[in-house]
Amino acid sequence: MTVQPPQRPNSYPGGESIARVREVHGQYWKAHNLGERLADEQSLAAVAAGQLFDAEDQSSGLRGLGRPAGHVLVIDGLEIAAPWDDPWTVAGMISSLIDRLTDNQYAVVLPRALGDTKGALLGEAGVLLSAERFSDELLIIDTSLAAPEEAARRVAEHLLYSARHGDIDPLDEDRDEDDEGEEVLTARTRAVLHLALRELADQAWQEVSVLGKQPAARSGGGLFGGLPRVTWHQDTSWRRQLARTFDDLAADCTAGTGVEPRCTGEEMALHLGIARARDLTHNRPRLVADTVAGLPEARRDGDWDACSAVLFQDFSNRSPSVRVTRLVPS
Repeated sequence: MTVQPPQRPNSYPGGESIARVREVHGQYWKAHNLGERLADEQSLAAVAAGQLFDAEDQSSGLRGLGRPAGHVLVIDGLEIAAPWDDPWTVAGMISSLIDRLTDNQYAVVLPRALGDTKGALLGEAGVLLSAERFSDELLIIDTSLAAPEEAARRVAEHLLYSARHGDIDPLDEDRDEDDEGEEVLTARTRAVLHLALRELADQAWQEVSVLGKQPAARSGGGLFGGLPRVTWHQDTSWRRQLARTFDDLAADCTAGTGVEPRCTGEEMALHLGIARARDLTHNRPRLVADTVAGLPEARRDGDWDACSAVLFQDFSNRSPSVRVTRLVPS
């Protein structure tokens, strides 16, 4: 598997491959004997097979994990170019691999190597992802536990902060002082937020037409079905108001004025807009790249956490606005 380099928040993949990872994975119901299948792969997979599976009945379960037969992902090979060859970057790659290939029933196996440089990088990355020592040769991440998920989040935050600010300790309590006075809603952030709000507006107007007077429902999916249950029985007028709210906030993005909620309805709409913008940045980088092309870059481009923290100040303390839309169900 080839891996793209981690990108700055305001740049996107250009096709450069910087690493290769060797992995072997198996699901217990897709092999008559998963232990034999892993053993046949040799390398670390064979070591894992000998230690994880009972010699008499290798299909009975994973030894030492306290749960029945599951799935195994073995990561035992790494080729990575400088300057990406550091534990945090490798941990980010492994986290992405786990996210793609596993669910909450996997044992992810990494080498506990100390001498070989590449093996040591995999081992150090595993420790950053809350892997536990299983034996002298193996580290294991049990995806059914909460700790690895929380560790993956910390790794992602570290990489994102490092990409924005350089080699600065992300645990430094004084780091936020450097951000004071910086514009959060940069030109590129504003453009992506506008794209997200326009998509939500279009979706809302389409669903207004399709739903008519029918109540929304979680099973029906869509924008209105994804809102809190208390809103599902709101009438067509209420849904139109929400659609117009997305339109209004999108217009604010292009007007160069502040993008701040003026009422509870706009607060809800902006929350949805930021969430959609975050998803677009993660899932559709090429579309986002086209959207921001030609706009000036800034260090805080795509900092959606900062947007949420800054834009959602208590709007009830602001001066009254002529644009007030009540969207809270009564």
